[in-house]
Amino acid sequence: MKWEENVRRVVPYVPGEQPDKPNMIKLNTNECPYPPAPGVQAALAAMQSADMRLYPDPGAEVLIQGLADYYGVKKEQVFVGVGSDDVLSMAYLTFFNGDKPILFPDITYSFYDVWADLYRIPYETCALDGDFHIRPEDYRRPNGGVIFPNPNAPTGVYEPLALVEEILQANRDVVVIVDEAYIDFGGESALPLIKKYDNLLVVQTFSKSRAMAGMRIGFAMGNEKLIRYLSDVKFSFNSYTMNRPTLALGIEALKDRAYFEEITGRIVSTRERVKGELKELGFTFPDSMANFIFASHSRIPARQIFQALKERDIYVRYWDKPRISNSLRITVGTDAEMDSLLAFLREYIN
Repeated sequence: MKWEENVRRVVPYVPGEQPDKPNMIKLNTNECPYPPAPGVQAALAAMQSADMRLYPDPGAEVLIQGLADYYGVKKEQVFVGVGSDDVLSMAYLTFFNGDKPILFPDITYSFYDVWADLYRIPYETCALDGDFHIRPEDYRRPNGGVIFPNPNAPTGVYEPLALVEEILQANRDVVVIVDEAYIDFGGESALPLIKKYDNLLVVQTFSKSRAMAGMRIGFAMGNEKLIRYLSDVKFSFNSYTMNRPTLALGIEALKDRAYFEEITGRIVSTRERVKGELKELGFTFPDSMANFIFASHSRIPARQIFQALKERDIYVRYWDKPRISNSLRITVGTDAEMDSLLAFLREYIN
C-alpha cells in the first residue's frame, strides 16, 4: 500500500514474558521479589480518586528535590522520567545527533540498538572480552557518544570506576551515559564523577532495588547544562510524563533508607548463596554484581534447561543470540523461590 512508504519501520525491543499463573516462580525480568517500602504502601492506600482529575506537576519538583537531597546534588542536576527507559530514550534524542556512530558493547541491554534504529542514529558495537569485560581501548575512536550499563546487563559484570574514567577521559567531546540500573546491588556509582566530567550522565531506576517496577520511575544526574538540554526535549515531547501517584509514591520510597538497605542486602545475600550452589551443579557464570546471575551449564544446553524450567512454571530469561545462546539470566528471587529453582535443577541435572 502506498501509505506504507512513509512508515517508520523498526524491529522492536522484546521484553521478558509476563505470565500470570498461580504458584509460578518468575525469575525472568529482574523485578524485586519484595514489596515496596511500608511508607509507599501506606501512601497508596491513602490516595483519593478525586486527586486524579488534576494534572500532575509537570516539573516533578517534589520528586526531583527528594532525589537531589538523597544523592547530595542540586535539583538542577536531576532529571526524571517514566522508568529509566524513558530517560535513556530522551537522552538518545537529546545528545546523539551527530554523523559519527555511537558506541556500546556487543553484549548489553538490548534496547540500545532499538533506540538507535528508531531515531536513525548510526552505531557500532564494541566486543566484550572473553570474560565479558569492556575493553576501554575500543572506545578511543571517533564517535558520536558512548553508552554502557554498569553493572552490565545481561552479564552482571561490574567495571571499576577507574575504567569508567578511562572511557570518559578518551571521550571529552561527546556525551557518555552510564546506565546504573543495577548499581545498588554491588559496586560504586559513577555519580561522584559528574563533578569532574561535564559530559557524564548517570542514569538509575526505582524498578529494581526500590521494588517499584510497576510505577515506572527513572532518573538521570549530571551537569546542569546536560539536564537543561534533556528537560527542553522532554517538554517538547510531553509535559506531563510523571503521574500524580508516581510522584507521591516515589518520594515515600526515598524516605525509607533502612528498608532500601534491608532488601538490597537480602538480595545480595541470596545471590551469593545461590552462586555457590549453582557451581556445585556444574554451572559457570561471571561474578554478578546485579540482582541476577548469567549462568551456563557445562553439559546441558541453556535452551533445554530454559524449556524444562518453563514446563514447571519457573521462568528465567533466554536469548538465542551470538555469544550468549548458551546462557540463562536468572533473577534473584526470595530464598524460597531460589530453593525451588535449585531443587528442580538438582533433579533435572542429576
